Formats: sequence, structure tokens, C-alpha cells
Amino acid sequence: MRLVDSSAWIEWLLLTPTGERIGPEFPEMSDQLVPTLVEFELVKWLRREASEVAVHAFLAYSQECVVVPLTTEIALKAAELAVEYKLATADAIIYATAFEHGADVLTCDRHFEGLEGVIYIEKAEA
Repeated sequence: MRLVDSSAWIEWLLLTPTGERIGPEFPEMSDQLVPTLVEFELVKWLRREASEVAVHAFLAYSQECVVVPLTTEIALKAAELAVEYKLATADAIIYATAFEHGADVLTCDRHFEGLEGVIYIEKAEA
């Protein structure tokens, strides 16, 4: 299982050089975890930067994946990981969701660099 972080999604959707490197790492939908937090972040970004059509396309895609709501167990694990790794709330929830489901995280968010179970793809220089 793999969880694609919002930062990786955005790079991939924008077809940036980083997004091109991320593409081959995207899992099949049946092997992809999509936390409801990632749905929130992507819908917010797509509404601001794209269109309602893009929002609906993303949501249709995500519903074919394994959607994971924020549970008490994930929230407690996120609090632990936030303290241990000095992660922001959203990053800790993403990491805890992956941890609780035995998944790795695909990201280009530097806050995750060096953490176990993370596939970190550095953003290309602009």
C-alpha cells in the first residue's frame, strides 16, 4: 500500500519536472490509501487553482482507492509522531495514517525526508 501526499499529487497534476519523476511511483488505485485529509487538501487546492470539473474528477478517482477517515487511533498515533518527529499536524496525520495501514508515503514535502517508510522525491529547481 502507498499513500500519495498532497505535495506529490500537486506536482503530478501540474506536470512539473518533479511530477514527471513522481508519476512512475504512483500506485494502482487498489493499492493507494487516500486519507480524507488529502481529499480535503486536494479539493481545496483544485477549487482555487483549477475547476469544479477537476474536483469531481479527483473525487471520482479517490473513491476507487482506499479512502481512510481520521479515526481516534490515527489521531493518537499522529500526536505521538508529531512530538517525536516535530511534524505539523497535517503531516503527522498523513504519516500516522500510512503507519497504521502498513503503507509507505510518496511525497516531495521536505518535512518527511529521512523518515522510515517515506519515498521522498526532492522538488526540481525552478
